[in-house]
Amino acid sequence: MIAAESEVQIDNDQVRVTEWRLASNSATGHHTHGMDYVIVPVVAGEMTIVAPNGERSKAQLASYFRKAGVQHDVLNETATEIVFLEVELKP
Repeated sequence: MIAAESEVQIDNDQVRVTEWRLASNSATGHHTHGMDYVIVPVVAGEMTIVAPNGERSKAQLASYFRKAGVQHDVLNETATEIVFLEVELKP
């Protein structure tokens, strides 16, 4: 797997907005979300989510909200690029 690309677009006292681009066969790397966050897809796609225990699940990219503390790796095991915005809500 190659590393996903990310670009912080906004970072202020209220939010951090990061654009994530996952080329085919790329991954974000295992991480823990330190803030509540919203994911907003820019293009449709299928993600593979890997839990800390190694359990894998597939998910169609769609907007969703999660609380801080989520731990996972996000992989693109498809032939097309996945692009989404991550909006982290600062306390």
